[in-house]
Amino acid sequence: MANGVSIAQRINGATRRFPPGLLYLVAPIPAVWWFYQGLTGGLGPEPIKALEHLCGELALQLLIFGLAVTPLREFTGLNLIRFRRAIGVIAFSYVFLHLCIWLFLDVQIVSQIWADILKRPYITIGMVGFVTLVPLAVTSNNLSVRKLGPLRWRKLHRLVYGAVLLGGVHFLMVVKGWQLEPMIYLGVIVILLAARLAPRRRRSAA
Repeated sequence: MANGVSIAQRINGATRRFPPGLLYLVAPIPAVWWFYQGLTGGLGPEPIKALEHLCGELALQLLIFGLAVTPLREFTGLNLIRFRRAIGVIAFSYVFLHLCIWLFLDVQIVSQIWADILKRPYITIGMVGFVTLVPLAVTSNNLSVRKLGPLRWRKLHRLVYGAVLLGGVHFLMVVKGWQLEPMIYLGVIVILLAARLAPRRRRSAA
């Protein structure tokens, strides 16, 4: 801390200069770059699988980051609340892209798609997570807040907790064996969910 100003306060001051809409402008850059790499041989011998994985992993990272916004404010003073809606919408966009790559570039056969959803638990869990996110993406706008009312809107958007947890489980099941990376993601998700409950417990006990 210098002159009574913390690092969190400095970051908060800097981020106030950037409108959340800028995130939507930079959001497509990773996808465009990965598709370019896939077309030019930069993603290895299985570019479709690589694209599917990259988009899915980025979606999970963004969902986790969105989940971390409130604990960051509560425990560190770093306030990124104004960016949370954009982060959530962009995360859903990458979940949708991940799904589209699987549907139209990977499987392609409609009957096989339905069979995979029913018979493969990791796909079933992934689809449930996606369906859970759909109403959140549709209502991520000011009109929906006014129509539903702030209280009902907040209750609806708590579904994101389950969706992120399902995403973490989906990633853990997709990889073969017990690999460290998906276990770390799932562990971070559990910690963040617990951290979101801690401030409420403190307030209720006060």
